[in-house]
Amino acid sequence: MIEQNLQPLVKVTQHNIALLFCNYLKTMQVQAQVKSEDAGFVIYCQSDQVDFAQQEFEQFIAQPYQAKYQQAAWQSGDVTEVSSNSPALLSSFKSQFFSHAGIVTLVVFTLCWLVFIGSSLGWGNTLFHHLQFYPQLSFDAVIQAPHRLLGPAFFHFSWLHIVFNTMWWWQLGGSIESTMGKFSLINLLIISALFSNVGQFYVGGANFGGLSGVVYALVGYVWFIGWLMPEKGLSLSKPIIGFMLFWLLLGYTSLMPINVANTAHLLGLLSGCMVAYIQVLKEKKHTS
Repeated sequence: MIEQNLQPLVKVTQHNIALLFCNYLKTMQVQAQVKSEDAGFVIYCQSDQVDFAQQEFEQFIAQPYQAKYQQAAWQSGDVTEVSSNSPALLSSFKSQFFSHAGIVTLVVFTLCWLVFIGSSLGWGNTLFHHLQFYPQLSFDAVIQAPHRLLGPAFFHFSWLHIVFNTMWWWQLGGSIESTMGKFSLINLLIISALFSNVGQFYVGGANFGGLSGVVYALVGYVWFIGWLMPEKGLSLSKPIIGFMLFWLLLGYTSLMPINVANTAHLLGLLSGCMVAYIQVLKEKKHTS
């Protein structure tokens, strides 16, 4: 059913394109809906916003994979039913997955999964031994194996652990890489992994792992960039920020059934906010 105050805007052949633009309109406070009609998909929008929506669509169709459109799709809670026998469904998923993730995002994503698969196949102790943080942190230890400063970030202990972390890494890391550039993402990865790993070591020893500290850094970075430089198009909705902060605080209680690297999470979040703040200061100083 189409609401009475909505009228057809444009018809497209790809369902994912229609959904992407529909979700973007909703973030602009424009009522919108997608309906399948005659071997295509019609985007409806509220009647008094048709001209505005038409202008936005012309910009959208020129570059549909810009970060602001992907971010709108991520933030939207709207789910539209898609026929499982749609021949374009798998290809659309692949296209969106790879178009959203740049080379840095994909390399880290792949490395985490390769390590996890190797661990599941019986090489867990060997891989953890090579990636584990130093039993004793010293200058000589760092010189001999510098990769161990970052190594724990790539080792995950369970399916839930790696799915949660790599999902957020793909979404937020991909948005950061496409908007701010690959070197910004590399810089954020290194700084947040160093802060979270070293801090967690001093609090709880060397037996920890996972990309969670880096993920929280991405959250802090996108949060602060969206707040301080909204023109960049990077942002997180308040419910998502609230959820991540609630999850962070929950780790400090006795309610969690597993051990949580709380220090890594907190330092990751703070380092991400710090990197964003410094970057904003540099950019504003450069443009002034």
